[in-house]
Amino acid sequence: MPNRALRILIADDQHFHRMQIERTLNQLSYYRVAPVHRLEELLTLVEYACDPFDLLIINGGLATHSGFDLLAFCLDNPQIDHALIYGNQRFPEIPSSRRHKVQCSRAESLDSEAVKRLMLFIDPPQFKAPRPGIQWLPDLPQGNWSASAS
Repeated sequence: MPNRALRILIADDQHFHRMQIERTLNQLSYYRVAPVHRLEELLTLVEYACDPFDLLIINGGLATHSGFDLLAFCLDNPQIDHALIYGNQRFPEIPSSRRHKVQCSRAESLDSEAVKRLMLFIDPPQFKAPRPGIQWLPDLPQGNWSASAS
């Protein structure tokens, strides 16, 4: 069951890409999604947010033209728990100890399967094991089963 409380921020200058990602997230039962189309909007939302964002999905091209260090921003900002940067091939290798926080993809856009795989990583399914002390099958009556009932 998805964690419906996850706060997700999508940043892409292409309206179609933002809506495609948001629609896939909605189909997966994630509705606390904020789409933005400019880096300035993203920075404002992150700076003034009361609670951290659980996930930032961002097109790396938003920061390329401004010279903004998007990778450092995602790695070091306490307001961002996880980030996926896509659409940019210029990022250096992320140390393996930090890959749990930031992932990079060279894909120009994310398809629904990529978003689904990402959400399995961010919000893995919780399998509920039976609690001890709960009896799942009733006790069977004791006695001789081969004898006919009278």
